[in-house]
Amino acid sequence: MLPDLLQPGLSVVFCGTAAGTRSAREGAYYAHPGNLFWRTLFATGLTPRLIAPAEYPLVTGFGIGMTDLAKFHYGNDDELPGDAFDVAALRARIERVAPRVLAFTSKHGGRTALGKQAGYGLQATTWGETRLFVLPSPSGQARRSWNEQTWHDLARLVRDQPPGTER
Repeated sequence: MLPDLLQPGLSVVFCGTAAGTRSAREGAYYAHPGNLFWRTLFATGLTPRLIAPAEYPLVTGFGIGMTDLAKFHYGNDDELPGDAFDVAALRARIERVAPRVLAFTSKHGGRTALGKQAGYGLQATTWGETRLFVLPSPSGQARRSWNEQTWHDLARLVRDQPPGTER
């Protein structure tokens, strides 16, 4: 639904499960006003200013990429068909561009891609040279599990890990 923002040399790629209905309609990642994604990127220092959802293509200039597990479906996770998530295709895309970190923007996304054992934070496994990180969802529907500190942990990892020191 939304085009990937993937290129070699990115510090972090954020991976959602699928574009939400509002995001698909507006053609912009994390477009719902109740979603904390853009505010949190700014609050953690991953972007130097607050980015509007429609400005999402600008984030590659800050070393940030974007993708989703489901590229052909949109909506809430519980509305998606069982075959909506293509983990093999995601992994191939990530291994091709090799960002320093791939951050799943929900535990559901992380567990879908990595297995049921995946918890919040830095994971023990990698995809090639890419480190894997699972974040609490910034969606307004997931407010009960929200924890901005985990996002700050990711930002610290991204800032403190110079290129070429992935392991």
